[in-house]
Amino acid sequence: MMQQHSNQPPFRADQVGSLLRSERLKKARLQKAAGNITAEQLRLIENEEITRIVEKQKEIGLQAVTDGEFRRAWWHLDFLENLDGVEGYEAESGMQFQHAQTKPHSIRVISKLDFTDHPMLEDYKFLHSIAGEHTAKMTIPSPSMLHNRGEIDKRAYSDMEEFFHDLALTYKKAIRAFYDAGCRYLQLDDTSWGYFCSEEQREKVRARGYDPNELMELYAKTINEAVAGRPDDLRITMHICRGNFRSTWISSGGYEPVAERIFQGLHIDGFFLEYDSDRAGGFEPLRFVKRPNLQIVLGLITSKFGELENADDIKRRIDEASRFVDLNQLCLSPQCGFASTEEGNLLTEEQQWAKLRHVVEIAQDVWK
Repeated sequence: MMQQHSNQPPFRADQVGSLLRSERLKKARLQKAAGNITAEQLRLIENEEITRIVEKQKEIGLQAVTDGEFRRAWWHLDFLENLDGVEGYEAESGMQFQHAQTKPHSIRVISKLDFTDHPMLEDYKFLHSIAGEHTAKMTIPSPSMLHNRGEIDKRAYSDMEEFFHDLALTYKKAIRAFYDAGCRYLQLDDTSWGYFCSEEQREKVRARGYDPNELMELYAKTINEAVAGRPDDLRITMHICRGNFRSTWISSGGYEPVAERIFQGLHIDGFFLEYDSDRAGGFEPLRFVKRPNLQIVLGLITSKFGELENADDIKRRIDEASRFVDLNQLCLSPQCGFASTEEGNLLTEEQQWAKLRHVVEIAQDVWK
């Protein structure tokens, strides 16, 4: 049996969240868009496909199961545009990745922010109902993402201090609502910290009229206010990503510029860190991990391509990381989800399951 740290998430073998959408689901979504099936019919198909993939995750040996984000088109926009005061719209162009561009959907804040109800509460409840003995993991974008990706109408917020105050409060209510729905493992997905590691992306922040260091402080303060006072049995992790769309990426750079601020300054329980390529740099920034109860999930297995990593190489890298952080504070996962958007990465479902099984088997060897 795998050694656990008091059997709490994040687990020794874990996953980020999104999974490749099945062909059946993709077809059903197209049928719904064309008006050939109803929203109710689509939801039934989603339920069946989610049940299938949850069973598959259990069978592979994962302790935390997700719904693969099967009801979403995006990892972040579907959640954000359903907050009170936010709307989705079709922009002129999508986000530019290396060699690819996303669909031109975006979000804007048009009135005061709040959280009164949200369709993803029902999505979580369904996952919770089929998780059984396993831990149902919910993923939502970090509060930083609304500011990072959204436009803010000056008529709604002329004062940015008020905006960030309301944003923290909105998320505090959201966290409570998921907890009340049964959630005990919540992950905040946040690409902004990866961008702050990249000089090119920092320039873009400056072009928007912000000082990157000041913005980091604002984001950290907002996150901490959002998670403050949460119940003791709710575990909150953060996934830090450098962009993931059709197996491409946005930013490069090691964690050094943000390490001290996030590992010592963010009041959360664990970090999922991308470490599947040289773009993520070395493990030295992990020296800033001082809290003995902070878990670091090493994303050493890539979700971008189907080829399986050499297990000994992965074990060697875990060993390298353990020079900076106690082995008992380390876990293993893929570096990102398999489908941050519904298009998904360039690998097959079979390869995806093989990757997750690889994570479980390596973790069982390392943490005997």
